[in-house]
Amino acid sequence: MGPFGGWDMPIEYTAGTVAEHTAVRTAVGIFDVSHMGKVRILGTGAYAFANRVFTNELDRIKPGQAQYSMLCNESGGVIDDLIVYLVSDEEVRFIPNAGNASTVVAHLENLAPAGIVIENNHLSQGIIAVQGPNASKVLSALGLPTDRDYMAFVDAKWNDFEVSICRTGYTGEPGYELVIENAGLVAIWAALLKAGTDLGILPCGLGARDTLRTEMGYVLHGQDINPEISPVQAKTGWAVGWNKPEFSGKAALTAEKAAGAKRVAWGLLATGRGIPRSHMQVKTISGDVVGETTSGTFSPTLQKGIALALLSPDVALGDILLVDVRGRDLEVVVTKPPFVTTSPK
Repeated sequence: MGPFGGWDMPIEYTAGTVAEHTAVRTAVGIFDVSHMGKVRILGTGAYAFANRVFTNELDRIKPGQAQYSMLCNESGGVIDDLIVYLVSDEEVRFIPNAGNASTVVAHLENLAPAGIVIENNHLSQGIIAVQGPNASKVLSALGLPTDRDYMAFVDAKWNDFEVSICRTGYTGEPGYELVIENAGLVAIWAALLKAGTDLGILPCGLGARDTLRTEMGYVLHGQDINPEISPVQAKTGWAVGWNKPEFSGKAALTAEKAAGAKRVAWGLLATGRGIPRSHMQVKTISGDVVGETTSGTFSPTLQKGIALALLSPDVALGDILLVDVRGRDLEVVVTKPPFVTTSPK
């Protein structure tokens, strides 16, 4: 166990991080991610309000679908990234990061017009993520619906508990995230583990969650994005509705996009032995500093060190650079994530 976002979280279970990682890539893993926020925007105009503040264009999806988006500050930095669930014009749900949930709720409450309610369910609901090629088989064994496209959700019942099931995840594999009230959490966790016994299921902790998401190049708030790192720098501009009339931070982001970011995100793949971590200096072969790593880990799939980094715009795909790993230079190749070939779809 270890601290994360204000919560005590499992870093790994008995099998260990590598085994948990491999289970998700080849079979199925289950994560307790109840630390994540659970928020609803309610009232007449809820959809319009959400579309006005979040970066992505809600017109791109329909009720019953979900969307990756961000909430930015006026300087263009990312207050948080989140998954938005569109229910109706009067209800929009979203899942913020654990440590940012209260910040995001307070920010939206300050912006919300009369009649819009920001309902914080952070402590009354939990989330279980079931990820991997066998995820649908595990859910089907519990009688839960699995016939949804990627980034679509459905509300269902399980043992008299309301459960929202969305085809999303943070691993790069096919999977589902189940939002359920606290009273049903332990029971559904146990039922999912039992149903997956013959399907290779393992409970998974934050260690595997981090190696899986880094292999996919998925950003982590607080490291790869934060209030000082913009979507333009992080290359998450695909989740920005640039043509929308307004969203929080639009003026600053539009100006930065036009001028060109002073630092941009890349992947780094180690050519030799060594594991890069976050906040390590990145330099050219001649010794010029060109940036810093934001995330870094050992890839169980590739058996190599990998990292995400913010680098000078002069750096190009395929360049050979050096990461200062505690005083030792580790040679890396500039890469465009994901580092592995897989798909959540």
